[in-house]
Amino acid sequence: MDFLKDHSIQNELLLIFFSVLLGLCIGAEREYRNKSAGLRTFILVCFGSCLFTILSIKIGVENPDRLAANIITGIGFLGAGVIFKGDNKIDGITTATTIWATASIGMAVGSGYVYLSFLGTILVLLILSSLTYFEKFIDRQHKIREYKIAVTNAKEILHCEKLFKKHNLKFIISKQQYSQGNLATNWILTGKNTNHEALMKELMEDEKIIAYQF
Repeated sequence: MDFLKDHSIQNELLLIFFSVLLGLCIGAEREYRNKSAGLRTFILVCFGSCLFTILSIKIGVENPDRLAANIITGIGFLGAGVIFKGDNKIDGITTATTIWATASIGMAVGSGYVYLSFLGTILVLLILSSLTYFEKFIDRQHKIREYKIAVTNAKEILHCEKLFKKHNLKFIISKQQYSQGNLATNWILTGKNTNHEALMKELMEDEKIIAYQF
């Protein structure tokens, strides 16, 4: 009995070590990209999920998923802490979902599904790295930016629209503000990234444009 107990403890220690290793792999990728949650966060998420899963199997004889089910809830609160609003979009969603996926990998390790957790880690790393290039390709073809352009009067709004059409950019007005003789308009422009770059160059040289930012 003591031999079986020692053998079980050794297996659990190996599972915990393996969860730390998998968390390290995912955390290293996030740390390399300088994300809000880095190396230590992902190691602890994977390790903690693994340990909680092992404990739920050991403690919950009648209901072994009692503790493991609450891991998902706890990870939800943790993931919400890395989501924040940027200038033009919501940032941190990818990191939050990666934390969620890492917790599932830790749970798989704690349940003894080592091969499944290893496959999950590879898929997470492939999604985070390989699909980044695909996202950049889409971004180049369909870039959405919000510009704030200041002009002297309302007549220059038509001039701005002509510039947008010249560079094949779709546009809508999101907000306007008038102060001290200047009219500042927030435009949401959609088009190719090269068209955005050409527009910015022309805005800098245009005498009718007082100032712009995006």
